[in-house]
Amino acid sequence: MFTVRGLFRDVPCPSGCNDPSFCLFSHVTVQPQIIPAKRPPTDQVSRHSPLPRQIPSSSSHPENVERPTKLKRVGPLQRSVAVPTTSSSSTTGVPILTINAGQSRIPVSTRQNMLKLLHTNFVALYEAIVPQGSTLAHEHALRQEQEIYERTTKSTYTNTAKTSIASLRQRERPTSLAHPSVGTAGDLARRSESDASPSLKSTPSQLQPLHLTPFRLQPLLLTRGELQHWNYIVDIPAEWGPGGESPSADGQLFTCERCKTPYVVRPLDHEPTIARACDYHWGKPQYKLIGGKRTRIYVCCSLPADEQVDGCTRGPHVFYESDPAQLHARHPFTETPPMAPSALEIAALDCEMVYTTGGFRIARVSVVNASGETVLDELIKMDDGVEVVDLNTRFSGIHPDEYATRAVLPLESVRRALGRLIGTETILIGHALDNDLRVLRLVHQRVVDTAALFPHARGPPYRRALRDLTKEYLTRHIQGSEQGHSSVEDSVAALDLVKWFVLNKKTKPALVPVSGGGGGGSPVAASKA
Repeated sequence: MFTVRGLFRDVPCPSGCNDPSFCLFSHVTVQPQIIPAKRPPTDQVSRHSPLPRQIPSSSSHPENVERPTKLKRVGPLQRSVAVPTTSSSSTTGVPILTINAGQSRIPVSTRQNMLKLLHTNFVALYEAIVPQGSTLAHEHALRQEQEIYERTTKSTYTNTAKTSIASLRQRERPTSLAHPSVGTAGDLARRSESDASPSLKSTPSQLQPLHLTPFRLQPLLLTRGELQHWNYIVDIPAEWGPGGESPSADGQLFTCERCKTPYVVRPLDHEPTIARACDYHWGKPQYKLIGGKRTRIYVCCSLPADEQVDGCTRGPHVFYESDPAQLHARHPFTETPPMAPSALEIAALDCEMVYTTGGFRIARVSVVNASGETVLDELIKMDDGVEVVDLNTRFSGIHPDEYATRAVLPLESVRRALGRLIGTETILIGHALDNDLRVLRLVHQRVVDTAALFPHARGPPYRRALRDLTKEYLTRHIQGSEQGHSSVEDSVAALDLVKWFVLNKKTKPALVPVSGGGGGGSPVAASKA
């Protein structure tokens, strides 16, 4: 017989027979062996890996076998967090991020590009208030970028940064380090909510109950010396004569106030070309940072102001006079009359002016009382022989049809009506009120001027614009309409600024020395705008 080799000894019997004596296959029952499963570390287990299947216990199983357990989250998932932003550049140039790229959820190159743009715009924003080499723009750019990073995701970072940059470009140019425009977006938001900022809390409802009295305003009145310092006319010299002998400059040679071209003064109906003879920019030149370079541009059209470029607007040639004696010759000055029974103790006043053949003349006067109620609002007809050349609607708010139908009283008649409201003891409130009194041809000594209460850092003849002061201290927007200014609105704004000053400052600021440069042109455009 052949030798049994036992090749099927380890193979389980396929038929499951119970006679191992004659069957070549194995009939040994093998118990499954349980191998204790070790619990892997949580951070090494894939979220998709199957859990070990639990096997029912039996008496044959070891009692000390550890049962597999379900994976449990023991804490919130942690976002990757970048270390605080740092810079390796100098503290005056463009900041350079030195963070670990692996710890930033936003590509560092993207953050660096946005940081550079933020720095460029902060430099442009602060150019008028910080000296060369200041670290302010550098610091605020870093903080602004960090604020953006902390509140965005990878998908929203770039758009949020671009929005922040656009917002920077729209900010009002600060005139001091205390200006509301100084700071990051977070700084501005916190400041607006803070009770420590009275300028942002002086709402009309809070100012309205304040009753102004002559006693309260007495410390704010300009002295005779201060009136002269701010270019007020304080007397009428006898050598000027009676005045009014030369109301119009028709036929005389002047230099155009707008385009600086010599021209002969003529009324519009003299010839058709007069109405469009001047090619000019109605906006002033202003410095802006363009492509990393400080450039002067016209605010009206953004064309470069340092190059010979055509104007963006066409209109008539106009002229402006500032010599008091010459103004007296156009229309005579007079002093405020004695107090009438109807005269007010306190009044706020503002005027709108237009260009004529007799120079820059008054076309509207508005007066409000101490409560802000309008007591006079009148359009003014030109003197005989004087023709309107340009109503200056963009700034005066006076439209041709309105002026043609409502301007029925000449200046002399309007001044008589004004004399029933304003006398020698009336305290007049206004912004750059010397300009208004000049066009009214009125000499008045008791004045509270918001241009003096909130002086420009460079001193006279520079004045902060009324709209900027109103926005900064009253959080109110004026002169924003394309229809032009409103002398009633401007009168109320000046009145409320004085109320704010009485509540928050109380002491008249010291005189700022007269600046050596004047910039030329009409001072009204700088102060009333």
